[in-house]
Amino acid sequence: MPRFVHAADIHLDSPLHGLAAYPDAPAAQLRNATREAFSRLVSRTIEEQADFLVIAGDLYDGGWRDHNTGLFFCSEMGRLRRAGIPVFVLFGNHDAESEMTRKLTLPDNVRCFSARRAETLRLDGLGVALHGQSFRDKATEDNLAARYPEPVPGMLNIGVLHTALEGHSAHARYAPCTLDELQARGYDYWALGHVHDYQRWDGPATVVFPGNLQGRHIRETGPRGAVLVHAQDGRIAVERLFVDVLRWESLAVDLTECTSMAEVAARVGAGFESLLAVDGGIPRAVRVTLEGSTPLHGELFGNAVQLRSEVLAQVATIGNERLWLEKVRLATREHARPDAGRGDALASLAQILAEAEGDAELLRQLGADLAPFVNKLPPELRTQVPLLDLVTGARLDALVREVAPDLLAHLARLE
Repeated sequence: MPRFVHAADIHLDSPLHGLAAYPDAPAAQLRNATREAFSRLVSRTIEEQADFLVIAGDLYDGGWRDHNTGLFFCSEMGRLRRAGIPVFVLFGNHDAESEMTRKLTLPDNVRCFSARRAETLRLDGLGVALHGQSFRDKATEDNLAARYPEPVPGMLNIGVLHTALEGHSAHARYAPCTLDELQARGYDYWALGHVHDYQRWDGPATVVFPGNLQGRHIRETGPRGAVLVHAQDGRIAVERLFVDVLRWESLAVDLTECTSMAEVAARVGAGFESLLAVDGGIPRAVRVTLEGSTPLHGELFGNAVQLRSEVLAQVATIGNERLWLEKVRLATREHARPDAGRGDALASLAQILAEAEGDAELLRQLGADLAPFVNKLPPELRTQVPLLDLVTGARLDALVREVAPDLLAHLARLE
């Protein structure tokens, strides 16, 4: 019975974001990560002796004009051609923007779904029927699945669809449909794309988002890749194939009861080691979030440079070839109540800050005072300090609400 690989959201040559501004950033890996992940996918497809490969949309990444991206794709398809493996490509919303989608002639083992109408592509020797429709336009908001062909009797029926499905508000609502609609269609397997996280639903049909091949920023954390699907005796088995070459991680470190910077550093280092204990051969780009109730809260808030240096020292100890720091985020809270034991000056400041959120004139003046400084900052620094977004977005009430507890804690420590 058929074995095939299902991948989606490859975004060839899409840049990775969040590390480029740092001097120890792995420049070559950032630049070539999506290509290397795709090469790994092709290698795994050959090694697994898959009967075919399905790509469910967003092979390319929007309006690229550099045909070297397309030439690289053709060379990888040539590897599959020499191995006798056909490829079925459905173009998604990002592909609809790409000149390569329209102009590049692909190897003859690659078959693309039409954008004019839903169609069925068959592999009669394997007893497989694949149904799909590519995007004609980026903003395709019609329910494409509603027009997909009826299942072919006696064959393994695979629906290939680029869709937001239901309940995925984090992704653009392209080709919307419901899970119930897909399950009622009569297919055996739905090869979906567009949502970048792995998800699977079982029922009359097995419905799968494989996720994207390579995480591109800190919002795409954890292992990434494709799936290997094995259909036998009416049952569908799905196995994840991880092919990412650099993995984004979010590490929460609990500093509860920490009383010294040395203790903080030790806990961060232990967190890094624990992270690398799984799939240790894959380099990590890590955002460290320090949390918990600690007497050090005020000191940490006032010493961001030293804190970052302490974390970087732990990274250097482990080795920059395995680990890179994306950002240090402080989310600790002070050990005691913020207003406990405050002097008159701090109590007055606390009252002013509490009232500031509702004082439109004060917030307007604060925005006017901060704007000249923020506008002089380099763009890369703005992306690294989320609080600056509150200034540029004129959300000064949120800025005051965010900063006030930490500022008071730091001043209380200095009293």
